[in-house]
Amino acid sequence: MSDFYDGLETRGPDQREADLFSALQDQLAHAKAHSRHFAESLKDFDPAAVTDRSGLARLPILRKSDLVDIQKPGAPLGGIAATFDGGLKRIFQSPGPTYDPEGFGDDWWRTARALYAAGIRRGDVVHNAFAYHFTPAGVMLEAGAHAIGCAVVPAGVGNTDLQVRAIADIRPRAYCGTPSFLKIILERAAEQGADVSSLEIACVAGEPFLPDQKAAFEAAGIAAFNVFASADLGLIAYESPAREGLMVEEGLIMEIVRPGTGDPVPAGEVGEIVVTLPFNTDYPLIRFATGDMSAVLTGPSPCGRTNMRIRGWMGRADQTTKVKGMFVHPRQIADICARHPEVLKARMVVTREDDADVMTLHCETEAQDDALTAAVTETIQNVCKLKGGARLVAPGSLANDGKVIDDRRDAGTQT
Repeated sequence: MSDFYDGLETRGPDQREADLFSALQDQLAHAKAHSRHFAESLKDFDPAAVTDRSGLARLPILRKSDLVDIQKPGAPLGGIAATFDGGLKRIFQSPGPTYDPEGFGDDWWRTARALYAAGIRRGDVVHNAFAYHFTPAGVMLEAGAHAIGCAVVPAGVGNTDLQVRAIADIRPRAYCGTPSFLKIILERAAEQGADVSSLEIACVAGEPFLPDQKAAFEAAGIAAFNVFASADLGLIAYESPAREGLMVEEGLIMEIVRPGTGDPVPAGEVGEIVVTLPFNTDYPLIRFATGDMSAVLTGPSPCGRTNMRIRGWMGRADQTTKVKGMFVHPRQIADICARHPEVLKARMVVTREDDADVMTLHCETEAQDDALTAAVTETIQNVCKLKGGARLVAPGSLANDGKVIDDRRDAGTQT
């Protein structure tokens, strides 16, 4: 039996790019023709001209954080979907609230690839403890298990005693759910003397996977794998047996951009994850900024898969903070940098000194120039409508953690 779900996972990088961007051109034309949102946002762009990542980077960003405002009563999908509401299989409500569609078709969320990489195979029984109520997580993972050929126990969340009983009685080989709930199940089973040793594999998602949880699963003989997915995009990336970062899913194009902008960062630099779906004709998300941060891992994966790898979840990109009663946004920092090409990278550090908020923009520049310092200082006030200082530092001085705004007031750190 193959270690890979299909041949897409071992394609050469050039072939993968050619396949993805060929599909993307068709998707852009489809989105312009059938999605009210993209008909407007892409009206000045020719789909045939988007042949590579540089062309993609010129398209506008759609931010997940804007969905609450875009979606309206009576139009819950905000005109983004290219299939009318009644033509969809399901419409979910996620916290916010925001609304997410599911279309017809096998493994619409593309989660089978992650389950297969974890070792789940045809004929396995999967205990699925993700929610089935309103949110899509339960059906998302169930669809992937069905695509492989597995039976699913639709356990949902809560009812710990019943979950333990079901595992002891049905003897599933795999668990899908949050890592914290699996740890609770194992602890309750130990209290009751219940045998849940049939569990060999876990696909965990929805929250950070903590060291004490990993240790508990290893002690129980369970090999646990991270799955990175979202209600709007489906599977984004997944952990392979190599245990070196997360493999990007084959059905999407991922970019890592500087927070507050749509500008891709160099490989290895931390930034915001932006995803484009070139094959989902129901919900053709184009340059969808997730709000999650990560970085590309360079080099091939030891598991033999050839797609891009990322380091995993590394925090949130929305670093908006309030200074002296006014919001300062990452996009404003990007605007300041755009006005001064000498600035290679910048970070606004906010501190508290003498009971007053203080903003200092740390700028990586090749030269330490007093005139540039003064010019950046003036631009800060023009853009942010607040007084702030500028400090020029050597290239490479700022940490590679994706922060554009560093609010240090709680920590009491001084610049």
